[in-house]
Amino acid sequence: MSALMRDAPIGQIVRWATNKRFFQYPEERDDFELPVWYQSLTPQTQRRLPTQSSGAETPRAEPEASETEPVSDSESEISLDKEENLSGEDDMSELEKIQTSRSVQTARTQISRVGTRTALSKSISRADLEQQFSLATMEQGPSRPIKPETLDNGTIVVDWYTTDDPDNPQNFSFAKKAVVLFQIMIYTMGVYMGSAIYSPSIPGVMERFHVSLGSASLGLSLYVLAYGIGPLLFSPLSEIPIVGRNPPYMVSFAIFVILTIPTAVVDNFAGLVILRFLQGFFGSPALATGGASLQDMYSLIKLPYVLSLWALAATTGPALGPIISGFSVQAENWRWSMWEMLWMNGPIFLSLFFFLPETSSSNILLRRAQRLRLLTGNSRLQAQSEIDQANLTSRDIASEALVRPFQLMLLDPSIAFTAIYTAIVYGIFYSFFEAFPLVYQAMYHFNLGEMGLTFLSVTVGVVISIAVYWYYIYNVVEREIRTHGMGAPERRLLPALVVTWFVPGGLLIFGWTANPSIHWIVSCVGIVITTIGIFLIIQCIFLYLPLSYPQYAASLFAGNDFLRSAFAAGSIHFSYPMFHTMGVDRGVSLLAGLTVGCSVGVYVLYLFGAQLRARSRFAAK
Repeated sequence: MSALMRDAPIGQIVRWATNKRFFQYPEERDDFELPVWYQSLTPQTQRRLPTQSSGAETPRAEPEASETEPVSDSESEISLDKEENLSGEDDMSELEKIQTSRSVQTARTQISRVGTRTALSKSISRADLEQQFSLATMEQGPSRPIKPETLDNGTIVVDWYTTDDPDNPQNFSFAKKAVVLFQIMIYTMGVYMGSAIYSPSIPGVMERFHVSLGSASLGLSLYVLAYGIGPLLFSPLSEIPIVGRNPPYMVSFAIFVILTIPTAVVDNFAGLVILRFLQGFFGSPALATGGASLQDMYSLIKLPYVLSLWALAATTGPALGPIISGFSVQAENWRWSMWEMLWMNGPIFLSLFFFLPETSSSNILLRRAQRLRLLTGNSRLQAQSEIDQANLTSRDIASEALVRPFQLMLLDPSIAFTAIYTAIVYGIFYSFFEAFPLVYQAMYHFNLGEMGLTFLSVTVGVVISIAVYWYYIYNVVEREIRTHGMGAPERRLLPALVVTWFVPGGLLIFGWTANPSIHWIVSCVGIVITTIGIFLIIQCIFLYLPLSYPQYAASLFAGNDFLRSAFAAGSIHFSYPMFHTMGVDRGVSLLAGLTVGCSVGVYVLYLFGAQLRARSRFAAK
């Protein structure tokens, strides 16, 4: 608990206020013993060094690489290939067997050192990515000290002390990872819930400010648009090593929570709309960086499980919003939905403030390098992120944030299609907030609270999707990777070939059974089927993209976030006139027709994805 709070914002503030007297790091304590490799590289230190009586190892003249020295990625790959090629030879010498065993064991010790985000960014080729998956499927070996690399100019690159270094987010305990995961989930749910929680207030806004339905809906659409724009700024900002993940989270979310107060009391329509936009913008780090925090902690092989839980929070948030505010708005007034935002997100902020640790490896190692320089007086000790950051310009950051996401979508047909498809299904999801009142209030005469309960069908669909998805990942994908390797990225689209038809099928059930002569539960079943299709399609696409374009994963998701949020914001405004003019049945049928065309595109991507990747300037070769 002490280490958790030390790395959380409260711990960093206490450290600053007390001049590091409390919540100290190991390097700041009197009993800290400098690891043996740093002793040999930095002989002049200001602290007590380990002795033989302490039980610590002393450096040998010629240490064995299998026990103390990390190996490069290429060496790991060679050692793995060597084991496979030589394992069936009867005449292999005993020495070769020992060397092979040691090389494989050394490769195993690398697993916990590299997070998913790092693994993807360093994978230039398919072979690199295949190797990362091979390492991720192995069991972690015994703890081994890690020798820091010394560059040609004498710089000593500060690394983790051992392969099971507890400061490495990949080595966090199961409980600590669960705490971080839970906080990222409730943070995401709170922000996403803020969009649809406004829906039951729209009639009250229309009455109070004497505006049309389209104008009143701006409070919903601009919020959605804003949390699509935010990732273009906050995602690259959190990748800057000296910044890390927590500052963008905490500063922006503090502003988000503060803005809920003027949003609840504002008494002019323009102010309400502007405040809702700003809320969406400052809430967007949950969307921009939440996935990155999970990638920091979980390996490639386990990441799909936790990302699906994160997606659960993101999907059920908008669905639960109308349920929470529906009854209160009906009983009190339209402002109650805004106050509920404060009551919900205030405690979430306090949770993050006290218990959310930093997960960026680049930031953690940079601060470790600073402490070691202060301890030893050796200015040659630097983190790799410091070396990289020295060559990072504001132009590079701006280009990565504002140009690269759109460049990828415009110049690569596979990326463009997946972005358009996810935008359409996301837009359909948000069109439900305009269709549901026409169905359940106008046709079935539900009140605001009862209509909000119909959104539970979305939650039911997501829960079913996760159960099916986890079964598929565990019994099919993991087994296939362990047996045959990663395989072609298009194999991640196999479930989408089936569930892509769930979207038009579920929409048609919803649209054509929304009739007072048919029980309302039938139309809800259609929503459940549609949600299953939408959720699983997005999961398949979000696995396919980083495997095809690993170096550009962050830009891919930023561009995808923006396009689908922009389309969702537009769908809020075009769906009501469409449903009102054409009727819910025909309007929903039009949307279903769009998804049929996209379903055909999924098959094209599956069958011809390899050829498209071969021609792409961005795909891993």
